[in-house]
Amino acid sequence: MAQARGNLSVDRGVSAAPVGMVLGAVAAVQFGAGLAVTLFADLGPVGTVLLRVGFAAIVLVIAWRPSVRGRTRREWELAAAFGLSLALMNGLYYLAIDRIPQGVAVTFEFVGPLGVALAASRRALDVVWAMMAAAGVALLGGGLGPSLDTLGVVFALGAGAAWAAYILLNTRVGQAFAGGEGLALAMVFGTAVLIVPGTIDAGDSLLDPDLLALGLGVALLSSVIPYSLELEALRRMPPRVFGVLMSLEPALAALAGFLVLGQDVQPVEALAIALVVAASAGAARTAREPRPPVD
Repeated sequence: MAQARGNLSVDRGVSAAPVGMVLGAVAAVQFGAGLAVTLFADLGPVGTVLLRVGFAAIVLVIAWRPSVRGRTRREWELAAAFGLSLALMNGLYYLAIDRIPQGVAVTFEFVGPLGVALAASRRALDVVWAMMAAAGVALLGGGLGPSLDTLGVVFALGAGAAWAAYILLNTRVGQAFAGGEGLALAMVFGTAVLIVPGTIDAGDSLLDPDLLALGLGVALLSSVIPYSLELEALRRMPPRVFGVLMSLEPALAALAGFLVLGQDVQPVEALAIALVVAASAGAARTAREPRPPVD
């Protein structure tokens, strides 16, 4: 948190409101994921993601009422790509936390946004951040022995790649669409991608009213609230400040896993998470601001 404050002291134009938006988004995502894990036994990971994204699409379409007329081909392509990145990011992440602890999964997943941050800068200090992050990932991969599920790690790294795509598309969608219209359309596309595998995974459980109610809660916590907050925050703060604040996500994921699921954090895990958080915050802090996209 100290690094985030240091960054904000430099960017004096950033108000408290967008900072609160990002922190609220991070907390909502991770505690929503903790709640989602409790549904895996009945719905399966992909079935749970289907409810999350599907309910989020319904809520956002009602809230924003996005127009489908007069859209350019580029806008539809952006919405579809954004929706695909959301479906892959969430689906692979849920498959990961079904196999490995939540804090560990997010730490592996963070390789994606960290790569985006490092790509935005060409400084010698980037080597330090990259080595620090690599040390954290290697510590998780080699320090936990056979108890760490290999496929779970692969899913988490895949989610990180989708997360990187989500970050790159997020700003463009915010610029191309008014308010949350682009996000609402993207959620519809994401639901279409997930509907077949999610239905197969969950089966008749998708008709259970209690599970549907919990799925709605997961959608609000993990999709509607955080993605809306992130879109608004990115309109009001430099991407590097956003990146520093988002760097807290692995730590909050470990906290959510402990509070919601009773997952203990071992010393080696805590050290690895701290290394990745520090590397990501440092990379975001020293990254150059990207140039405005050119159509």
